[in-house]
Amino acid sequence: MINRIKPAPGQESVWDYPRPPRCENFSGHIEIFFAGEIIADSWNSKRVLETSHPPVYYLPPEDVHMEYLHPARDSSWCEWKGAAAYYDIQVKKKRVEWVAWCYPDPAADFRELKNYIAFYAAPMDGCFVDGERVVPQPGNFYGGWREYYRSVQGRER
Repeated sequence: MINRIKPAPGQESVWDYPRPPRCENFSGHIEIFFAGEIIADSWNSKRVLETSHPPVYYLPPEDVHMEYLHPARDSSWCEWKGAAAYYDIQVKKKRVEWVAWCYPDPAADFRELKNYIAFYAAPMDGCFVDGERVVPQPGNFYGGWREYYRSVQGRER
């Protein structure tokens, strides 16, 4: 049994997110840092909301320093969004594999995500939503960002 925490005013609960997931525009400020460099800075991202999962933020490629990203050789499949392509990152001598992904040809319900890029928070120096550092979702499978004590309430609080 999951102990659902009632969200405070201005907060959301991941248990209220839909299944199948929903994509929505997000007008907040997203910043991502790696190896002392800013990798992404966006005010025009999208977020995907799915029951029991923290939001996954997708950034337009024009807001990402693509010179740091290199296509990875692997891919994966999402039952909702389709085939995902992955990126490795290298800044100076620091390199990490599989840090970001996108959907080059997403399923019809997620066409607006085409080529938008999502990042795993764990390998980054820091990922920020409206200036607040996010906490990576545990495990290596999902890319959701848990916003620490702010807008998303999960079962681990």
